[in-house]
Amino acid sequence: MSETRTRTIGDGERRARLAVRHRLAGVARAVTAEEVGGSLVALHGTDPASVFLAVGARLAGDAGPVAAVERALYEERSLVRMHGMRHTVFVVPSSLAPDVQSSTTRPAAVRERTALLRHLAAGSSFDEAWLRETERLVLAELAVRGEATGAELGAAVPRLRETYVYGPDTRQEGVQSVASRVLRALGMEGRIVRGRPQGTWTSSRFRWALAEEHPAVPAAEARAELLGRWLAACGPATEADLKWWTGWKVTEVRAALAAVGATAVTLAAGTGFVLPDDLDPVPAPEPWAALLPALDPTAMGWQGRDWYQDPGHRAALYDRSGNIAPTVWWDGRIVGVWAQRPDGGIVHRLLADVGGEAERAIGAEAARLAGWVGDVRVTPRFRTPLERELAAP
Repeated sequence: MSETRTRTIGDGERRARLAVRHRLAGVARAVTAEEVGGSLVALHGTDPASVFLAVGARLAGDAGPVAAVERALYEERSLVRMHGMRHTVFVVPSSLAPDVQSSTTRPAAVRERTALLRHLAAGSSFDEAWLRETERLVLAELAVRGEATGAELGAAVPRLRETYVYGPDTRQEGVQSVASRVLRALGMEGRIVRGRPQGTWTSSRFRWALAEEHPAVPAAEARAELLGRWLAACGPATEADLKWWTGWKVTEVRAALAAVGATAVTLAAGTGFVLPDDLDPVPAPEPWAALLPALDPTAMGWQGRDWYQDPGHRAALYDRSGNIAPTVWWDGRIVGVWAQRPDGGIVHRLLADVGGEAERAIGAEAARLAGWVGDVRVTPRFRTPLERELAAP
């Protein structure tokens, strides 16, 4: 790794970089959903609503993101929903999908198929040949239909309605659907993709469609491309941050750092890395406010978060599995939690005294959010105690 220059990047500058590169400061807001997706590298997609809320928080003006995100996802396919880092569903720019698939999803897909065959062998009479034929029938059906829900595919391909016993003779024993595992495996292998859901933009009842074939990218090359894109958006970052975000082995992280010529810098948290052309100071923009959704890629971007989050607020921000609540931000720090009540009102609770200017700016962001969400009700998939309390009637 290059060591041509070494300098210290303080927490304040890290917050300035975050504000500009993550499109959160007023002067940095984006015009299109694609701009947001490219700036953030990957939007958390486990909770479908989070994708729209994350884009909406970063767009200029008061117009909502729903039409723009739906067009990008379902018409132009400039953004793609796929399994990615840490077995999580993300929305990524289509140009980056081959690198995510090769560097991260493909190895996980191999493990998923191995596990599925093992579970079928232990809990049913189905074997690899049966699975291959079932998948062939599913792909053939999608080729005719274009798109179909899991239920529609189950009606057309009866094999998908079969069940098997998961974990026989163990505490985890239970009956599971073949359909969910088969569709998951095909999706992870990049052979099918989630399309437009039934219902509103908050729905997870996705239709499935045949996926476009990704060009084959060597795994090491793909890891270097993905890590370089992420460092450009999120650097500086520690080795621990990189290993956590990618889910790769430490040897793979170090090889990718070397491949992009990453430069070591000094952080309050220890040694961090930036791209070799990213050493110039970044001035702080004007103070800014944002209401970011649960699982937002900024809030969940680094393993070490003390530089933008008070460690004493952890209990108010996370559930027991480490999923973050919808957060209130002021000038690069998490300062509160927000929620939507059943009547549609956007409410928040501050965890620190931020002053009158900040409170007015946060209130304006809450009003902007309420304006475009309209009659839709948004409930995070993973709920935290404080979010539940705020959302209560």
